[in-house]
Amino acid sequence: MSECVFCSIVKGDIESDKVGESEHCIAFRDISPQAPVHILVVPKKHFRSMNDMPDGSVLGAMGMLGRQVAKELGITEKGYRAVINTGEHGGQTVEHMHLHILGGRALKWPPG
Repeated sequence: MSECVFCSIVKGDIESDKVGESEHCIAFRDISPQAPVHILVVPKKHFRSMNDMPDGSVLGAMGMLGRQVAKELGITEKGYRAVINTGEHGGQTVEHMHLHILGGRALKWPPG
């Protein structure tokens, strides 16, 4: 079985527009942005989805890096959306846990 695309990005085998990094996660721009700012925060260790997370430590690290990147990109004052899609019905398209940070415009609700 081939390695997932996000694992390849974490390893540096596939280039990304990285905007942040911590001990447990990296953050990079989505190649198919759904908002003016669309960042993915990905754990360095492979977890297929949120259902496979053993505890909240990595999830917390993802949230903290997402917040830091949102601040650095200037979207915290007006607001942003942090989204984790889980499974087919949740809209997850890459089977590697990831957090979307979307902002830079008013976002609609419900999302889809």
